This record gives sequence, structure tokens and C-alpha cells, in this order.
Amino acid sequence: MSRPTILRVPPLSPQLHDTVGERYDAVDPTDLPARAADVVGIVSSNAGQVGSDLIASLPNLGVIANHGVGYDNIDVPVALARGIAVSNTPEVLDDAVAETAIALLLAVRREVVVADRFVREGRWPAGPYPLTAQVAGSRVGIVGLGRIGQAVATRLEALGCTVSYHNRRQVDGVPYAYAASPVELAASVDSLVVVVPGGSATDALVDREVLDALGPDGVLVNIARGSVVDQPALVAALQDGRLGGAGLDVYADEPNVPAELVALDNVVLLPHVASGTHVTRAAMRELTLANLDAWLADGTLRTPVPEMGQ
Repeated sequence: MSRPTILRVPPLSPQLHDTVGERYDAVDPTDLPARAADVVGIVSSNAGQVGSDLIASLPNLGVIANHGVGYDNIDVPVALARGIAVSNTPEVLDDAVAETAIALLLAVRREVVVADRFVREGRWPAGPYPLTAQVAGSRVGIVGLGRIGQAVATRLEALGCTVSYHNRRQVDGVPYAYAASPVELAASVDSLVVVVPGGSATDALVDREVLDALGPDGVLVNIARGSVVDQPALVAALQDGRLGGAGLDVYADEPNVPAELVALDNVVLLPHVASGTHVTRAAMRELTLANLDAWLADGTLRTPVPEMGQ
């Protein structure tokens, strides 16, 4: 029996790329359009675009298995309108992403990167490092109280922080105060952690008004998508001193990071690695392939995207 033909949309990790090649009749974009009619499934990652043109070019496409909890890289409405199943990899990366949020918050508030450079540059013998702010006991707002947001919240509670949140709707059964808007939330906290999905519904959700409400002593942490924050407004707020600092794992045009952000000592920059642990990436890879195998076996998915309503 011939193996199903699966299109690998780059970039994929070497492990996922190779495993797809071992299990299926794998093709790459360079094999198209000659093999387009053979393709029944796609394996992609958040960085690989699966747009309407690609979907339209694959007449027998039935499933898109995305390696990532986010899926704004996929034109989901177009896929679903054609009856194409779409999956993602929720839950398995919650812990890794949550601890990255905490790491960024601590690094900015305690000036970990700048203090490290202070030691390395031999400046300590000339005098002690200045005092810093403290996370413990502070007020932290979370924009997006889904699974990852709640994982962030429990870690903040362990640090003695007062947690509040904004969500599209209030979350039942949580002990945190709810704010009706991101601006209202930002005005009531010392630090703001952004955890919402990307896409048109959240584009520039954190804008100048939110940043100004957070204020000159406030810190913004973004582990969501670069599109969620108005990046030019963020740069201006930091340069003007209207925002105290930022910890960023995501950017508007990855992997390009504005030179203005790189130049600022009150900003900690990571290269989109929030889920980048060996344990988490292995679990994501396993779930991606489990979704693909399930669809090929009986047309179901382990973790369909919410829009599918399964």
C-alpha cells in the first residue's frame, strides 16, 4: 500500500522534518506543483505560512497539522470552508512558556542582564550595583487567561504577587480580579504579561493607550505574538521613558528586531524560545504526528483548533 503524501512546510525542526519523511511519502514546496494533487496533509510550524494560495493549489488536501499552540500562520477560515481539518498542539507547552514569562519578568525587574554585564566588564570593584525593583508582592496583570495564562498566574501567586486579568470573557472559578479592558488592567498593575493568541482579533491590542496606562514604572512582558503589541508604540514609550521596561520573546517581523530595542538596557530580548525545551518540543512533535495519524486513520483529530468546534 502506498504511503500518504504529506507536504512539509518549512521551517520545521530537523527531528520533525526527518520523522515525517520516515513515516510518510514526504514532499517539500520545491516538489510542487508536480506533486500537488498527491498531497493529502500538511505539517507546518508557526513560522511556516499556510495561506489561501497554497491551500487552493492542493486539490486533495484534507488536514493541516500545526506544530505549535498558535496557528495564525494558517488561513483557518479558508481551510475550514473547504472541509480541511486543522490541528495545533495545546497544553504540552504551557509550563515551558509560563516559566519563560516569569524569567523575563524577573530579568527585567531585577536587571539580571545588565547586572551580569556589570560583573563581566569589571565594574564591581568600583562600587556595588544599584538597587533594583522586586517582583515578589507586586501587582501583575495577565492579558489572556487561557491555559498558559493560568499557568503564569499560579507561578506569580507562588511569588506572592497579586494577580488580575483581562480576557474576552470572564473565566469561571478563578480567584483573580477581572478588568473589562486591557487599558483598565494596565492602569491597575505594576507589570503586564501578554498571553493572547495572534491574529486579526488581537492585532495591536496592546497599543499606546495601554502602554501609557502601565506607565513609567511599568514592565511589559510579551510571550504571545509580536502582532499583539504595537511595536512602534512600544519602542517610543521605552525611549521616551513612558514605560519602565519590557521582556520580549516575540516581535513584529521575526527574526528582525528593531535596533532601538537592542540599544535599550531596560529591555530583555529572547529569540522566540518560550517553548524551546527538549521536553516540550518532543511533546509538541509527538502531538503533531498523533493528530496527523488520527486523521489518516479515521478522520478525527486529537486536538482540533477551537474554530472546528469538535
